[in-house]
Amino acid sequence: MAIEGLSREELEELIAMLERRLKVIGDAEMRENDPDEQLRQLQEVSESIQVFHELKREKIPVRLRHFLENSSLNKALDWAREAMATE
Repeated sequence: MAIEGLSREELEELIAMLERRLKVIGDAEMRENDPDEQLRQLQEVSESIQVFHELKREKIPVRLRHFLENSSLNKALDWAREAMATE
């Protein structure tokens, strides 16, 4: 089933990337013990989100696209979770 242009699978993929980003940011142990690795992982997931956005730009609902374009990634995650819940 599609959610305003995105398939359920695509939205789940985006949610997973956004949640991964928060997990990396919140990993205090990694920040303390291996900040370079934390930065690498953050860069990797951020680039994945950006690629997703670029590849699916035309399918992404306007409000979600606004959040992604403005790096309001917590708001994007909230929007995506709500869209999944109300589907």
